[in-house]
Parts: sequence; structure tokens; C-alpha cells
Amino acid sequence: MSINNVDVIKSTQLWVKNVIVKYNICPFAKRELDRGSIRYCDEDRTEIEDVLDRLTEECKYLDSHPETETTLLILSEACSDFEHFLDLIYLSNHLLQMSQYEGVYQLAHFHPDYCFEGDAEDAASNYSNRSPYPTLHIIRESSMERAIAAHPDVDSIPNRNITFMNKKGSPFFADLLASCLFNKA
Repeated sequence: MSINNVDVIKSTQLWVKNVIVKYNICPFAKRELDRGSIRYCDEDRTEIEDVLDRLTEECKYLDSHPETETTLLILSEACSDFEHFLDLIYLSNHLLQMSQYEGVYQLAHFHPDYCFEGDAEDAASNYSNRSPYPTLHIIRESSMERAIAAHPDVDSIPNRNITFMNKKGSPFFADLLASCLFNKA
């Protein structure tokens, strides 16, 4: 069943604002949210080749639009299975390398069923990477390097998130993530 592209983007915007920024999951996101420099794109094709083509298109878009800091490529119809999504991540990173984008862009990734290796599926810590839809986050590496250099203790971010999420618990984050969804069938 096809999902309304506007709802997909609204859901992801709400997730960035009400989860990632509000709870400081990524301390670098607030600046870009405030600046309006995050590009949200819904890719509703399901074939991996189409998704990879769109990833390349988005890298080219970022090449020619320096005012756009980062892109969230939302896969509203593809990779609902987390294992298939992991395969896509592997292929996407390989594509960046083969397309001469390694060192220019890097990918972060989010999925509704994200599970860190070795963690239980219901572990609260997984919510640091759970999103309304499978999402590839294209990040300018030069910007990330500057942000990391300016942060007082970048190495503490993952542990801080794990501690915070464990304190709040999985039900809290499951409800919070569900509250971000617009008209999900």
C-alpha cells in the first residue's frame, strides 16, 4: 500500500524535532534544524537499484547545493525488513566508494526495527537509531569533522544516549516514535 509522500516527510520531520533534537540524541542536529538546512526526500520505489540511483542523485544534489547541509533519504516503500536494510547499507557504502564520494559524504542509517548487534530487540538503546521509516542520512564529511572538532566530548555521546534511553525505557520511546507517524497504514 502506497503511503502519502507528504505524510512520510511530516513524520520524519516530527521525529527529528521531537526525538532527535528534543532529547539531544544527536547534538549536531539542532543547528541544522534551526537553519532549515535539512533536505527530506521520500523515495517510494522498492527496487534496490532505484534506491541506489536516488542516493547518487541526492549526492549530486548536495554537490550543487552547499546551503543544504544534509539529506534524509526516506524509504517509504523499500526495506521494511531490517536485514534487507542492512544489505542496502552495505551496497550504499560501496556505491559511495565507487562513485568517488568516499570522504565527501558518509551515511548514517535509521530503521523502525533497528537493533544493534548483540542487543535485545526490545532494548531501549535501539531507539537512538529507530525512525518512522527506513532512512539513509547523507552527511557532508567536512561538516561532520568540524562539528566533532567543536564538540567538547564527542566520545561520550553514545554512552550518554544509552544511559538516557535505558532510564526512559523502551515503552517511552516506542510511544514517542509512534506519535511521530502520520496516517501510517
